[in-house]
Amino acid sequence: MHDTVIRRGRLVCVCLVVTLLAACSGGARRGGGYYLDDGPDAVPPANLDAVPDAVPRIEPFTPSTSQPYVIFGKTYTPDVSGGPYKVQGRASWYGKKFHGNSTANGERYNMYGMTAAHPTLPLPSYARVTRVSSGKSVVVRVNDRGPFLNDRIIDLSYVAAYKLGMIVPGSAEVVVERITPDQIQNWPSAPATLNVATATSAPLRTVASTQVLVDSNATAVQTQPTTDSQTPRLTAGSMYLQLGAFSDATKAKVFAARVSYQIPADLIALVRVEQTANNLHRVRIGPFASREAAVQAVIPVQSSTGVAPSLSPP
Repeated sequence: MHDTVIRRGRLVCVCLVVTLLAACSGGARRGGGYYLDDGPDAVPPANLDAVPDAVPRIEPFTPSTSQPYVIFGKTYTPDVSGGPYKVQGRASWYGKKFHGNSTANGERYNMYGMTAAHPTLPLPSYARVTRVSSGKSVVVRVNDRGPFLNDRIIDLSYVAAYKLGMIVPGSAEVVVERITPDQIQNWPSAPATLNVATATSAPLRTVASTQVLVDSNATAVQTQPTTDSQTPRLTAGSMYLQLGAFSDATKAKVFAARVSYQIPADLIALVRVEQTANNLHRVRIGPFASREAAVQAVIPVQSSTGVAPSLSPP
């Protein structure tokens, strides 16, 4: 009888330890993992099918995330070699529980951005994720660490999982392929499947003062009429955030249309395509009232679009 009580006590202790480890796995990491207390918003945006893939670009790795680290006694070594990576395994997703939290490289997790968490791919980097059962694939920007449980190989953002049809099951068998720097060099600057006519005529998000404008020197008209009351006033201290410059006006407009869907909803600024004197077509967001206001918008814009903007004067 005494031995039986001891064995039962030990069993209870083991169960408690396992439960605590499982709980820690959801809080110890910054994002990652489909848990019973996670999920989508009660009323997700209606245009999730229109969210385009991340556009790969060469970005410097975050030094603090490029060193070996240990989670639950296992050592993970980030692969910063730039070489190929192709692995098949289970993918899961994470949503509103982590929405707005810091990712491993210091950005803000946006469940409606095309991002992912991975244990060893460098941060940031880009990967193509293909669902084995359907052949559907998406391109994501890896900006977070995880997952660390249940033999999963990648955690997708809510919208990336949505586009692969894996919201309801919570996980799916996928193939993860890193997009190497050599491949990025020849990558189109906008998704090849995005039709120019569609991009320039599609309705923009119903967010006040978030529209795509085309400068009067460009060979196109603005995608949505604006009024003086809707347009932020340009003052002496105004600044912009520049997201790219294109020799091709069409590519600039397509890119601007994509960005207009992705920038934070509370960002009171316009997405503009402006032609410069040397015939470059700049895609910029602004104007912001001051340099400080523009600087504060850098991280939210980068996190939501996957593009690191630069400060740009009027």
